[in-house]
Amino acid sequence: MKLQESGENYLEAILVLQKRNGIARAVDVATELGVSKPSVSRAVGILKEAGYVTIGNIGQLLLTESGLQIAQNIYDRHCFIKECLIFLGVRAEVAEQDACRLEHVLSEETLQCMKQHYLQHGSSQKAEIP
Repeated sequence: MKLQESGENYLEAILVLQKRNGIARAVDVATELGVSKPSVSRAVGILKEAGYVTIGNIGQLLLTESGLQIAQNIYDRHCFIKECLIFLGVRAEVAEQDACRLEHVLSEETLQCMKQHYLQHGSSQKAEIP
């Protein structure tokens, strides 16, 4: 099943919350994404049905193996794109917003070319590329 951009955003938000807080709750996802709790409930239902998310015994959101793989891929794309934009001189806040949009639409070919170019000509720090 091909996920829509919003589904990818929910999976990524769950991953980020788990990394940051050790747990992801629906209310936290709503806050993170700036959406309503009913929107999160609908999205979680769809993601659960698709096999990307389960609900833990205390109501927390848990990524399945396939959900984690998608979330990690989107998160890695986001981090790399943001880093590239900052390297180019884009302000961090703008880079964050733009990375959120670009992470969903860049082809794998374009992303790989960006990574190659960055490794050859990018930051002198050469941060690890996801």
